Amino acid sequence: MTSYEAGRDTLGPHELAVLSDHARGRRVCIARRGATVLNIEQRLPGGMHDFAAGYRDAAELDTRPGSRFAIMLPFANRIADARYVFDGQAQDLQPGVPSGQRASRHGFVRGTDFAIERLEADLEGAHVVMSTAIRPDMYPGYPHALELSVRFSLQADGLALEVGMRNVGAEAAPCFFGWHPYFQLGDTPVDSWELCIPASSAIRTDAEIIPLPGAQADVPLEQWPELDFRQPRPIGALKLDNGFAGLHADADGLIRTRMRDPHSGLGVVVWQERGIMLAFSADTVSRDVRRSVALEPMESYANAFNRPECAAAIRLEPGAERRFRCGVELLHS
Repeated sequence: MTSYEAGRDTLGPHELAVLSDHARGRRVCIARRGATVLNIEQRLPGGMHDFAAGYRDAAELDTRPGSRFAIMLPFANRIADARYVFDGQAQDLQPGVPSGQRASRHGFVRGTDFAIERLEADLEGAHVVMSTAIRPDMYPGYPHALELSVRFSLQADGLALEVGMRNVGAEAAPCFFGWHPYFQLGDTPVDSWELCIPASSAIRTDAEIIPLPGAQADVPLEQWPELDFRQPRPIGALKLDNGFAGLHADADGLIRTRMRDPHSGLGVVVWQERGIMLAFSADTVSRDVRRSVALEPMESYANAFNRPECAAAIRLEPGAERRFRCGVELLHS
């Protein structure tokens, strides 16, 4: 008999998928709205702890402050001035919006109700597959047709995501994935939390948090020691909103970013197959400032639609599918 269970619940008008691991005392709630993780709960000796600093109620899920646990598709983070050129065609994601008010962030699907394609449990875990689609007439500046799916699996080692992006249109499309989870490890501010990111460089950005062009963006950590987290160390007073590149994988091929609160003994390991890690210390959020950290696995750089060196990686040909895997392991002592 399996210890895993997959069921349904609601949060106000929103339908949730609930994945449970009874043997390990874990429960994950995922809303159809945006395929948004709301809770990653773990039973501990003192009671339940929620590792997810997610939305607290239906109103927050509707308004999406801070893009907590956002599925970022077909692009992650920002596009400079909400404009880009693809295959010689100039595109404007915000036509008619004046300069100074333009901001295109985190893709299109945060407010979309995904369909639940499968909800099941087996001996290996509890799983839900959620899907949605993008069509040429849905969003200004994105005349492409994509089928998108996200498979969440609660397994012995934590929560895994497998994302599928399929181009069902007649022309190539730019597309890449990012995830925007926030984690809370205890009752203390993040200053004492220890962070370890296996990167060789940090990404320098302009005032709009757009990576600088080309090789100017990648700064070796030897030249930027305040962002050097190759060995675990406290975040301190540092205000993090930085991408990290040149990520080094472990022997199994996965890249692991680690964070731990030495006071509570709680920690997380965020893993990904490739790409960029972005760390954000939640200094500008609307609530619980510096009480959580966003560790964001991204398939490519922010503003990748405008970076020639990213063009091949984000290009999806007609009929082609690309997949990306990432996830989180829970640590407690």
